Amino acid sequence: MAANDTQVAGNHYKGKAIQPWDYIVSNKLGYLEGNIIKYISRYSEKGGLADVYKAKHYIEKLIEVLEYERP
Repeated sequence: MAANDTQVAGNHYKGKAIQPWDYIVSNKLGYLEGNIIKYISRYSEKGGLADVYKAKHYIEKLIEVLEYERP
């Protein structure tokens, strides 16, 4: 059985055409980008506005990291 065949705690990813973790892995995204994708992908089925705020928080951290790395 593949990991995509089951979902622990809920079904908010199961109905997606592409599971968020498959998209994240296929595109070699990092932790921050991966969490942005995860929260935005599920907000309408799971956490609602709270998940949008979580995505925003990860975007704010990504901006901090990118600004710090900028020459």
